[in-house]
Order: sequence, then C-alpha cells, then structure tokens
Amino acid sequence: MSYQAVVRDAGNALVSNKVVGMQLSILQGAVSGVAVYIEKQAPTTNMNGLVSLEIGTGTVVSGTFASIDWSAGPYFIKTETDPGGGTNYTISGTSQLLSVPYALHAKTAETLTGGVTETDPIFASSIASGITGTDTTYWNNKQDQLTAGTNISIVGNTISAIGGGSSNNFYLGQDTLGGIVFYIYTGSDGNQHGLIVNPGESAAEWQSSGTTTNATRSWDGVYNMGLMTGSTAKNYCQGLSTGGFTDWYLPSIDELGILWHNRFHANNALNAGSYTLLSNITNYWCSTENDSNLAFYFTFGLGYSFVIDKTSTCSVRAIRAF
Repeated sequence: MSYQAVVRDAGNALVSNKVVGMQLSILQGAVSGVAVYIEKQAPTTNMNGLVSLEIGTGTVVSGTFASIDWSAGPYFIKTETDPGGGTNYTISGTSQLLSVPYALHAKTAETLTGGVTETDPIFASSIASGITGTDTTYWNNKQDQLTAGTNISIVGNTISAIGGGSSNNFYLGQDTLGGIVFYIYTGSDGNQHGLIVNPGESAAEWQSSGTTTNATRSWDGVYNMGLMTGSTAKNYCQGLSTGGFTDWYLPSIDELGILWHNRFHANNALNAGSYTLLSNITNYWCSTENDSNLAFYFTFGLGYSFVIDKTSTCSVRAIRAF
C-alpha cells in the first residue's frame, strides 16, 4: 500500500534530503483502536521534504500485513516520525483509510472458493440465471469446425448428402447423385427417395447362352440382376462408378416404364448436361426374364416391352435408387 507525506520539523521547516525514522500502525475500528499491524521504516525525503514508501515492506514490529481483514473496518493509519532518523518520534498523526482497504479486499476474489449466492431479484428472473457450470463447459468446448464423414460432403460453405444420405428437396430432372432423377416418392421415414438414370449407356447381350435364372420380377431390377449369370449387360452395370456410386443396376420392366413416362424431364436434364439422350429408336434391355431363352426389352419409340433372344444385343441404360 503506497503512502506519501511531507515531513517538517518542530519549527515547521521542511526536512529535505534526510533520512527520517517512521513507525506506521494500522488501527482497527477507531482513531484509538487496536493496532493490528505495526512496522518501522527509514525513508529519505526529497528536496521538498516528501517521503514515499510502501506500507507492508518495512521492519515488522507486530502483526502480519497480508492477514489484515480489510472487510472488518473501518481502518486508520497512524504515522509517527523522528526527523532525526531515529525512534524519538516527535511528530504523529492519524487518518482514516478509505479507498485503499476496499481495493486490497478486492484482491481476495482471486482466492474465493465455493459457490456464490446471488440475491439480485432482477438477475434471478432473467434467462442468465439458468446457466449452469455444465453449460459453460459446453461453451468453452464448442466445435467450430465440421468434418465430412460417411454420406456427407463439405465443399466450401456447402454441406451435401451423398451415398446413403437423403433429402426432401429432390425434383424430376435434377442432376445429382451420379445421374438424373426420374422418379420420386416419400418413404415411411418421411424422406424423399426415388430412382436415378445414368448419364451414359452401352450395348450388350442379356446372356451369352440360354439359361433360366428366375429373374422374373417386373418391378425389382436389383433382385433380377442379382440372379443374372453370364451377362455382359450385368457386368456393364456393375462396373459403373459414375458420381462415385457403384450400386448401378439393370432396370426391370416397370422401372424402364417409369423412365419412359418421365423421359421429358430426363432428356431435358441429359441434354443440359451434354449427356447421352434416351433415344426413341432404341431398344433397352430390361433385367426381367421371360424364360430360358428370352428376356424383355423396352422400346422407347412405342412405350411397350417385348421379348427377344437373350443373346441379342440391345442398349443398356443403368439406374440406381436413393
């Protein structure tokens, strides 16, 4: 605690550039209160008779400066001075400490333990009163960075679902997830699902020899293709990885029928993306088998399906589900 005083002798003359003896006491409660701390110092005055010192750094006579409970005031400082530099104190004075004890007491906040009871009614009725230590921990450990993971793609400020991801913003003719959306429905999970046609095509045989596969479902191309054997059409679909997806398959009769019905949206998007258009003069293989020698194909010129020998070459346009 800093302290300054001007020292004058008995004749009221300044005591300049001299060592003076001083005893400083901290009194509690009143001018004549108990001295909780006493120390001695021997500072040197300047040319104006001014001494500057730090109370708490002198030679201790009694008490401990750091142990003073400044909240238990009021406190007073008593100074006794010997202009001759000894301990024959002929000048004394006492004054109350005002702001200094409060400033020193504030430092105890550094060592407060336990909780704090808040009694302010305005604070108690505010949202802030509900903030807990756990909330503060969450805030201090908040995550500012998102990391791409399974079925999630992050490019710049754009977060997209890929692979098994789902969304409710799909539309017919949308170029996404490896191809063009040509069928949409809302599943039991509340999300949109549907079918996507590949932007490219090829030509192949359904089967190299007449063998019954039992791939007879008209609505389930995934099931049918799983049963097909010796098929270059199947191999072509399985070998695709367009858009990073490898679940392409040969569509069934019904799935090709849906593609034909929505060919307007599909071809508009295929044309916009400079992809291969669905042709009105092309026969497309279905994954649906008729018997050991025949399988169905779909002609986009008429919108009907017919059967043809499995060893015939027809166009192959793969699809995938999302």
